[in-house]
Amino acid sequence: MGTPDFIRTIRASAGQQLLWLPGVSVVVFDDQGRVLLGRRADNGKWALISGIPDPGEQPAACAVREVHEETAVRCVPERIVRVESGKPVTFPNGDVCQFMDLTFRCRAVGGEARVNDDESLDVGWFEVDALPRMDERHYVRIKQALSDEPTWFEPTSFE
Repeated sequence: MGTPDFIRTIRASAGQQLLWLPGVSVVVFDDQGRVLLGRRADNGKWALISGIPDPGEQPAACAVREVHEETAVRCVPERIVRVESGKPVTFPNGDVCQFMDLTFRCRAVGGEARVNDDESLDVGWFEVDALPRMDERHYVRIKQALSDEPTWFEPTSFE
C-alpha cells in the first residue's frame, strides 16, 4: 500500500516539510517463540511489521490490520511494550516524517506467513537467537517485548 491516501492529501498542501505522525510497530510471536519479520520493499531491510493508523483507527486495531495486510498472519495484541518518539526520517522522495511509535507485543493466532502486499519482498518467522541483520531499534523492541518489564518510555526529569 505504501503511503496512505490521507497522508498524500496532507502532502498536497504541506509539501515535503516534517510531518509528525502516529505509528505502530508489532512484535509478533508464534507458539514456538519465533518472531515474525518482513523484508521491506522500499529499502530491502528486514524489520518488524509497522504502519500508520488511519484517522480514528485505534492503535491496536492498526497493529492487527498491518500484520495481516503485510503477512497474512492473524494476531491478537497482548500489551504495549514501548512508546517513543523516533528521529526524523527523510524518504527517498524528500518527504520528511517523525513518528510517535507505539510498539505492541502480539501473539499469532492463525494464517500462514507469506508476502501479502507490495510493501514486503519476503516474510518469515525467526528464532530470537538467529535474527537477520536489522536496524538496532528492531532488536531493542524485540528485547523489550520478551521482557516482563513495564512499558518502556523515555524517563522525564522535572528538576
